[in-house]
Amino acid sequence: MRFVKTRHADEHFFSNFVAVMSKTDQKLFHYLQTYLTDRRKALFKEVLSKRTRHFTVVTEDVYQLHNTSAVMRTCDVFGIQDLYVVEEKLGKRIDKEIAMGAQKWVTLHRKDNINNCMEDLKQKGYQLIATTPHNDSTYLHDFDVTKKAAFFFGKESYGLSDTVLEQADGFLKIPMYGFTESLNISVSAAIILQDVVTRLKQTDIAWQLSEAEKFDIEMEWMKRTIKSQKEIVERFMKDKKV
Repeated sequence: MRFVKTRHADEHFFSNFVAVMSKTDQKLFHYLQTYLTDRRKALFKEVLSKRTRHFTVVTEDVYQLHNTSAVMRTCDVFGIQDLYVVEEKLGKRIDKEIAMGAQKWVTLHRKDNINNCMEDLKQKGYQLIATTPHNDSTYLHDFDVTKKAAFFFGKESYGLSDTVLEQADGFLKIPMYGFTESLNISVSAAIILQDVVTRLKQTDIAWQLSEAEKFDIEMEWMKRTIKSQKEIVERFMKDKKV
């Protein structure tokens, strides 16, 4: 029954959302859809239905470009909509070849200060979870997936900063049984996200995006994938005299 209530609540919210949404936004949304194939439109809807902001990922000063790009790809694969990249010491771009298009689908938040990033996430209701194998961390299979969580991953050589470790709400580690004490950051992210997302979807937690979030994200996806979208939008605005 909880699922039914949640679904009805979402439908009620969506009707209200559409009522107050800008008519221009609605018209632009439907106009851009005319540039998509039916297959692409259906794929957008399907993927959005599986997206979540219940979990998010943060990378802190990861200096190997391919690692951040691979984490972004992992987020997309497991339905994580947001990736926070903190570049306090090293500014990097996302390697498009390794991300393999994931930069179009994942919402990237660039931060130049770890404290600001953590404060932002706290205000959004996330618990801050530091991934580290070097202290009395919670094992992955014991982690409570019902609470919103931001998983922090640190530098390849030194791990997370003292700032994160001191302010974290909890610590998480992957069980390991060999001589090696750590995994590559992208491998760790993949193992953790696969586990927590799979268990999350077996709960009755309302982990899905709201209809408003789906609308905004789909609008962004269309703008990022339609060729000459800037000119198309400008033409639309001119024709509609917006």
